[in-house]
Amino acid sequence: MMTPRQISEDRGVGSSPHFRHTPLQIIHVIGNFLRIWSVYSMYSYFSQTGASVVLFIFTCLIPSSILFLALQKPWKGRALSNQQVVPSVINGVITALYFILWGKGLKSCGPVRAILAEYSGAVLGVLSAALYGRRGHIWKKIGGLIAMLASFYFLSQGWAMATYSPFSFKDSPTTEDQTEEVLGMGEMVVPILAGILSALRRVIARRVSLKNQLKRRLNAITITSATCFLFPVAMWDFITGSTSGNSVQLPFSTWAFLSTTLFGVILIFYIDSIAEERLHMVFSSPRHLMVAGGCIIVMEIVYKMDFSLPGFIICSLLLGFGIYEATALERGKKGSFQESDPLTGVLEDQVQMSPLPT
Repeated sequence: MMTPRQISEDRGVGSSPHFRHTPLQIIHVIGNFLRIWSVYSMYSYFSQTGASVVLFIFTCLIPSSILFLALQKPWKGRALSNQQVVPSVINGVITALYFILWGKGLKSCGPVRAILAEYSGAVLGVLSAALYGRRGHIWKKIGGLIAMLASFYFLSQGWAMATYSPFSFKDSPTTEDQTEEVLGMGEMVVPILAGILSALRRVIARRVSLKNQLKRRLNAITITSATCFLFPVAMWDFITGSTSGNSVQLPFSTWAFLSTTLFGVILIFYIDSIAEERLHMVFSSPRHLMVAGGCIIVMEIVYKMDFSLPGFIICSLLLGFGIYEATALERGKKGSFQESDPLTGVLEDQVQMSPLPT
């Protein structure tokens, strides 16, 4: 016969993981909401002023790199080896290219397409299956790739907009709505490439760092490297813009700058780190897409965008199904889930954290 103390302990063991992760899940939702809020602020700034994407991102990365260096102090503690510093610097080049492509995609395609296109990094799972995976799983991943491409095609055709969605009876946008245009798949290539680069930089950062604190120190080096590589591009963009006479004046939005710096670069890094380390949730996953989708719906309503909820849900469901199939988990002999890494054939969709070495 079990004592009341044993019964309470058994209940505590069964329910503690859920309640222990609930605050972290709330923090994850809030962090992603603030990041997506910064994306809409940035898009509103670009659409109203026509400011340079490269110059704006460069001005946001300067304080971000300074804050990362001040917080993480990569020069202190155990010395970093060349095998860790050199890939982090190279990852900075990839990060800089990602920011440029993603910013241009946001300006031309709008926030919904730019945010959802970030999940295109899941196509690396299809590549890993073709190179390293089992033959039995290749067709499932190809089916996931087709579903993702279908979702991006419907997004490019305006299914998430009330004006062009086949599920909306709205003929013309009102004066308060911010209407985007129907695009082709050619215009969607830019944000899709940015999403693939985003997944690539995350994989490199995950494989170079062995400890959580080391990951944060190396991220400071990566962001600083990205800022340095963006400097000549930003100066060239400033010189060509000034000589052409198109953008002599540089309009500036304090809120867009602060929200992008604090929420879009700094805070989201720590939020994603918590999601990977404690919630076992990586960026290119259906659960992460579900959180982002809910935040997008709220921001589309708040900003009074030309938004079609049924069309957006259909595109999101297609994309989520494609991500799930493209990053399909394989159950190992011991019952643990492992996913092939897009670069090495050892995927890590559900990140398994080993005890940190002392």
